[in-house]
Amino acid sequence: MNIERLPVFGKLLKLPEFGVVAALIVTAIIFQSFNSVFLSKAVFESIIQAVTFVSIIGIGQAILMIGGVFDLSVGGTAGLTAVVAAKMMTQWHWSVPLAFLGGILLGCFIGAINGLMVTRAGLPAFVQTLGMLFATQGLVQVVTGGNPVYPLPKVVTTIGDSNFIFNLGWNFVIWIFLALVGDFVMRKTTWGRNIYVIGGNPEVAKIVGINVRRYQLVSFIICGALAAVSGELVMCSLGAGDTSIGTGWELIVIAGTVVGGVSLFGGLGTVAGGILGVLLIQAVQSGLVTSGLNPNYQLIAVGIILVLAVWFDVYRRKYRISAKATPSKEAFLLRGARGRRPNRS
Repeated sequence: MNIERLPVFGKLLKLPEFGVVAALIVTAIIFQSFNSVFLSKAVFESIIQAVTFVSIIGIGQAILMIGGVFDLSVGGTAGLTAVVAAKMMTQWHWSVPLAFLGGILLGCFIGAINGLMVTRAGLPAFVQTLGMLFATQGLVQVVTGGNPVYPLPKVVTTIGDSNFIFNLGWNFVIWIFLALVGDFVMRKTTWGRNIYVIGGNPEVAKIVGINVRRYQLVSFIICGALAAVSGELVMCSLGAGDTSIGTGWELIVIAGTVVGGVSLFGGLGTVAGGILGVLLIQAVQSGLVTSGLNPNYQLIAVGIILVLAVWFDVYRRKYRISAKATPSKEAFLLRGARGRRPNRS
C-alpha cells in the first residue's frame, strides 16, 4: 500500500512545513534517549525563550529571502538599536515608549539604507549587508565605549522579567503576535503573493506591473524594524544595553530560515517554516548541552545543518526546474496526436 495515497498522510506531505516538523520530532526523540531531561518543562521553556528573540528576526528574514534577497546585518542592527535605546533612556532622559520607538525607527533606517543600496545602487545584498554588519558592530562599541548601558528604568526590567505564560512573558506574546501577522500577510494578502512572484522570477514580476524595487525596499525596512524589536526585548531581559546583544544572530537566523524550507534563491518557503527552522536549530543546540557535550560543538552542528539545508535547497530547485522542463506523458501524447498526419488510405 502506498502511504502517500492515504488522505491524511497525503495532505501532510503537501504542507511546506512537514519536513522541519518531522525533523523536530526526530531530534526530540534522539536527545531524549540520550538524556531524559531534554523534554522537561525547564528545557522546553529555555528553548522557547531563546527562540523568541531570534525568530522574530526570522520573520523579516523569511520575507526578504522569499523575495529573493537577504540581510546579514540583522545581528548588528539588533545590538545597535538596543544600546541606542538604552542610551536614550539613561543619558538622554527620553521616556521609555519614546526610546523604544526611537530604537525601532533606527532599525527601519538601517533597513532602508540596505534596501536603497541593493535596489537603487545595484550592490549585491551579500556585500551591502555584510558591510552594514561590520559598521553596526563598530558603532555599538563607539556608542557604549565597550561597556553595558545601565541602569534602565524599572518598567523595562519589569517587562523583561514578566512570566505569565509558561514562565514566559511579553517577549513570548509579541513573538506569537508577529509570527501570526507575518504568516497571514505572506499567505493571504496580495502583498505577500507579490513577494513570492518577485522571488520566483523578478523579470516576470516587472512585466505584470509589480514594483520589484519598492517591495524589496519595504521588506528590508520590515526586517530592520523586527531586528530592533528583538534587540530591545533582549535588552529588557538583561536589564541593560549589553554590547553582546545580537552577536552571531545572523548565522542562526539564516540557518534556521533555510532549514525551515525558505529558499536562498527566492520564491519558496513560509514564515511559519522559517520560525520552525530556528526552533530546530535551538533544539539541536540545547540537546547538545543537555547531553553533556562541549558547547563548542553547537557551532559545528549549526554549520553542518546549514550546509545540508543549502544543499537540499539547491537540489530541490534543480528538481523543480527539471520537472518544469520535462513534458508530462499526457502532453507528449497530445503533441504526438496533434502532429500525426491523418491516414488517407
